Amino acid sequence: MGVISKRLEQHFFNSFKEFDEEYFSSVAPAPLQKPQLGNVNDLLARDLGLEADFLKNRETFNLLSGSNIPINITPISLVYSGHQFGVWAGQLGDGRAITLGELSVDGDLWDVQLKGAGTTPYSRFGDGRAVLRSSIREYLCSEAMHALGIPTTRALCIFNSKTPVYRECTENAAVICRIARSHIRFGSFEHFHHRGEKSAVKNLAQYVIQRHFSDWNNCETNYKELFRFAVLNTARTIAKWQAIGFCHGVMNTDNMSILGDTIDYGPYGFLDEYTPSFICNQSDHQGRYSFQNQPKIGLWNLNALALAFSTLIPKIELEEILNEYQPEYEKVYTRLMADKFGLEHTPSKKLKIIERLLEPIAINKIDYSIFFRSLSHYRLAGENSFIRDMFSCLGDFNKWAADYNKLLQHEIVSEEVRRKKMLNVNPKYILRNHMAQEAITLAECGDFSLVTDLLHLLQHPYDENSAMSKYALRPPKWASTISISCSS
Repeated sequence: MGVISKRLEQHFFNSFKEFDEEYFSSVAPAPLQKPQLGNVNDLLARDLGLEADFLKNRETFNLLSGSNIPINITPISLVYSGHQFGVWAGQLGDGRAITLGELSVDGDLWDVQLKGAGTTPYSRFGDGRAVLRSSIREYLCSEAMHALGIPTTRALCIFNSKTPVYRECTENAAVICRIARSHIRFGSFEHFHHRGEKSAVKNLAQYVIQRHFSDWNNCETNYKELFRFAVLNTARTIAKWQAIGFCHGVMNTDNMSILGDTIDYGPYGFLDEYTPSFICNQSDHQGRYSFQNQPKIGLWNLNALALAFSTLIPKIELEEILNEYQPEYEKVYTRLMADKFGLEHTPSKKLKIIERLLEPIAINKIDYSIFFRSLSHYRLAGENSFIRDMFSCLGDFNKWAADYNKLLQHEIVSEEVRRKKMLNVNPKYILRNHMAQEAITLAECGDFSLVTDLLHLLQHPYDENSAMSKYALRPPKWASTISISCSS
């Protein structure tokens, strides 16, 4: 048995077997036709303590591609419900995700999950498959987010195949092996609450506490601590999204992790031009999940979670914890943005000042990531034409520069120290849609070389990379024609 197979020490949710599998269903992956390894995330493999050539073992290859599951492993899919675009959708569940088990790494358990491995009892009318293009997008983006310091699931490897799937046209099915601290969602708790199954809500909360926060086991306020953790970490993660310019696209409650991690990459998008109203999901006709709406949607979703916790925690205490969300979000966001602007020792860490500095960037339609990376080289007494030329209106630049210069005058550190710090928080490389599309186009022809190159590039987003420098430029004009929807 392969190196991963040996370390799958227990079946996922084994402690819930006594509840007649009310939290999940046992499933069997459907093998792909002629599965081919597309790429391996060597950095994640190392983090998990795996050997560099672990997929050369045929049993491990078959396991992670969903081709053959050892008899001692019982894969499962989870049931959950959720609010989709603000509307209660009822029962959902893992329609194309199958969890193999848990991998123990330094005492922590990590879910090992296959996405796109076939139908489950929750597939509804779907085929349970993932197309290659969406799999590559998640494979690259989850690793990019990890490198940017944003809590997220990650992907260990990706498999292509000859299995046909039918979307707008016929495409190849793919499988990615996803690694996560947990796949428990807000919607997992909502599911049992709205079914009136109070004991199931309690048992699920106890499971999360036992697995991730064992120090709380004998704490009288353990459910409060779990809910507060979800509130604060959701606030922190979304603050990081906003600072880096990431738009999730589908912030349904079934796509929100109880641990606050970023999960379920679908029609995501990084900002090109700084446009607060940016909508990355072409299926989001009302703009509910626009970039600027993400912080308040996070709170909306937490209110839905609070209702699901209402049989565990008194209403007044839930409201008190929910009131911690906005201050935590603003604290983290303003700190991150102050760092991006290189403002450390001034009153610049106030939200209104940050917003004032951002406003002309939006008005002048300036590229968000290029602007901040370039700003790292700004000099208080310099010409700074490289920033000035980004503004379409010279008057806007002059006013902005005057405001920014006043703030810099209060800084204690030298310009060189400030520059180095800013280069460490303002990435040179983000995963723009055209980059992913270029990699997808090649991979659909069997060439995963750009997937490999982009993966390595995105794992080091703050480094200079002359060989890949074209990906630090503004996107080409054709990139504006890329349409990303829920089917992506």
